[in-house]
Amino acid sequence: MNENSNAISAPAQSRFLAFFDECGDHSLDKIDRDFPLFVLALVLVERSVYQNQILPEFNNFKLRYFNHEGINLHSRDIRLAAGPFSLLLNPAIRPQFMAELSDIMDRVPFTLFISAIQKQAYLDRHGGDAANPYDLALEFTMEGLFHFLAAQGERHLPIVADARGKREDNMLEQVFSRMMTQGTVNISAEQFQQLDCPLSFQSKKNNILGVQLADLCAHPCARHILNPAKPNRAFEIARKRLYQRDGVSGWKVVP
Repeated sequence: MNENSNAISAPAQSRFLAFFDECGDHSLDKIDRDFPLFVLALVLVERSVYQNQILPEFNNFKLRYFNHEGINLHSRDIRLAAGPFSLLLNPAIRPQFMAELSDIMDRVPFTLFISAIQKQAYLDRHGGDAANPYDLALEFTMEGLFHFLAAQGERHLPIVADARGKREDNMLEQVFSRMMTQGTVNISAEQFQQLDCPLSFQSKKNNILGVQLADLCAHPCARHILNPAKPNRAFEIARKRLYQRDGVSGWKVVP
């Protein structure tokens, strides 16, 4: 008898991994006049590339500036030089740090989907019929994701989202589940049901690098939408990673 016959087998590994993060809040009740925008960013990476290139690149980068690789590359903290990023208050360190971070973002391969809702303009146009911006952005993103997987001949894709709190995560999980079982305007329920996309939520304290990649893309894209004339190197780097195939774009801004 095989001594391992009762062992639990490891789950089948997907070719790709996906990570969600967001920028701005999705409320239509109170809209920040300075930031009337909600952006959902999804980063897709090949598992082997994530393991063998992306993780080592970023961990080595972190260890050049910090005593451990557990630092979370949160774009807001970097911009404000907050928490462990207070070292960026040093004018000799900040430009070097930012240049190295930009170079790595420009070098590592990933595919990006950005769905953005300009909330005040959207609310003005749709009034009481306006959908929740998170739900709408998720719908656009998942439609693009379906196209990506179909083009790759893949159906299995684990998705990791940034945890926002139990109530918010439960709401997102319900919307995600409903979309995967009932479909959207452009993708039928039968098409979505062909996919196997387990969704999990991970706190920032878990230091999931894929979520950090999505975060580092979300804010520059938001800033470009709000002020497209302003030079924005981080956006130019992110733009090169946007999905584009057979007329389907990973860039969606509403309205």
